[in-house]
Amino acid sequence: MGGCCDLQVDVNGEEVFMVDKQTLASYSGRFRKLFGKRTGASRCLKVIFHDFPGGAEGFELMARFCYNNGRIEITPSNIVLLFCVAHFMEMGGDGDGSGRPNILSQTEKSLEGISFWTWSNLVVALKQCQDLLPALNLSSVLHKLLDSIIAKLFSPYVTSTYASSSEDLSFRFSSGRSSYSLKTDCSRKTWWVEDLMFLNTDLLEKVGRRMIFQELDHTTIFKFLFHYHQSKSIGATRGEKRKITELVISLLFLLDRSFLSVKGLFKIYQAAMCLRVSKKCVNKLVSMIGSQLDQATIDFLLVPSPRTKKYVYDVSLVLKLVKSFLLEGGDRVSQSRLKSVAKLMDSYLAEVAPDSHLNPSKFEALATMLPHSARESHDGLYQAIDVYFKRRAVLFREEKMSICCALNYEKLSTEALKHLAHNSKFPPRKAVEAFATEQLKLRSLFHEAYNLKTLDSLFIDTGKEIRDEKEEGKQIIPLSMKKLDLPTETPKRRADLQNMQWKASELGVCGTMEMKMTGALNLRLSFRGSTRYLPTLFP
Repeated sequence: MGGCCDLQVDVNGEEVFMVDKQTLASYSGRFRKLFGKRTGASRCLKVIFHDFPGGAEGFELMARFCYNNGRIEITPSNIVLLFCVAHFMEMGGDGDGSGRPNILSQTEKSLEGISFWTWSNLVVALKQCQDLLPALNLSSVLHKLLDSIIAKLFSPYVTSTYASSSEDLSFRFSSGRSSYSLKTDCSRKTWWVEDLMFLNTDLLEKVGRRMIFQELDHTTIFKFLFHYHQSKSIGATRGEKRKITELVISLLFLLDRSFLSVKGLFKIYQAAMCLRVSKKCVNKLVSMIGSQLDQATIDFLLVPSPRTKKYVYDVSLVLKLVKSFLLEGGDRVSQSRLKSVAKLMDSYLAEVAPDSHLNPSKFEALATMLPHSARESHDGLYQAIDVYFKRRAVLFREEKMSICCALNYEKLSTEALKHLAHNSKFPPRKAVEAFATEQLKLRSLFHEAYNLKTLDSLFIDTGKEIRDEKEEGKQIIPLSMKKLDLPTETPKRRADLQNMQWKASELGVCGTMEMKMTGALNLRLSFRGSTRYLPTLFP
């Protein structure tokens, strides 16, 4: 560089420049403060920068501006760097009163035309912005860039030199509600996806939230986030994968549930379990999957159980998904969606029924989660219960009756009723109906006594992790056997409750005593040794 070189500048340890300090100080407020009035002939000074924006490239742009009398070509490829350098070196005003041009005002004026930039120019500027973050005073430029980029995304198609240069680019995604294909010719709404794969997690969060705020199509956002998760996880460390997965889950949770794909969510769930993401993220994911459970297929639900469990499939997950589906839909869930879930649950019950290690309380929860109205026919439910009764080595009378309460005998076909009449594994229909009636009356009495909306917490809580292995051999003492101490009981209510206690005890006490006597002999054959082939969960 020309002029009297009396200043040595070490830029971030990358390169050392010899420059004229007076030339630089005439445009930089930071240099003026540093040198004060020492602008005459003096010994050579040395300045060391450890955090100069853009390193040697940034300093060279600044020096070129200064040596060229305040003129430099500003382009989308250097505007972000020039903006950062201008702030860092305090080049935004006429500090010395000379009226010289300043680079900050020039970059700000150039940014006013950002809406006319091409897509490729915007992507280049965003990449540079990512490299410079977290630089001071860069948020305003970033917001302008993001707004302009998202405005382009509303266009059906914009030429993308990045996507079109990848001849083998192919990304397919399908579900019950949508199909997605991104190829070299680019689809109308997702032509831009591959161009933004350079985003790091910090910038992805800003981009994702901006997309949602600007009301970009949620299906498109889902496809983008799903592809980002799949693409960025390749070659990443375990810690990086966990961070990516948790961020993607958090962003997906902000989307409208009706635009989510069950297939994609299950793939993310598989990755989340392998990476042991936070419980909060898992709960969000379960909530999202559950809300669209009617779109799932049986293969999605056949998730292997945790290694610490003996049963084959993760029944606890399915119970959570069904509970989430019912909670999300509430009274508004359509009958068609409810029937779809019921059909899915019948298929799932048929898969888990042969598992002799499956706890009766879990099987009962699966069978009773949905209301009777969800199923037009109870034949499938009966068949699953029949298989479970036959495969379970020890099953007590009260457990059988609790499970059979899920059956609506009026919805069984003639063939099923004939089979049931000769099925010694099933308790008599009248006993089951009497048991169910007494349980219902007990619930009503407790409801009246405590004025509660629900008594689920007083019975088996199907929403909790049932203590499978530690308590599998233990019999929960029926509620009807426990002493009832109601704070508002009257002589009449006390008599009614005692009557209910006695009747329920007649039905359950035999099973309880039997379990206490034979619990130690409950030796079960290993189901894993003869398990059926697990279907491929994710293609």
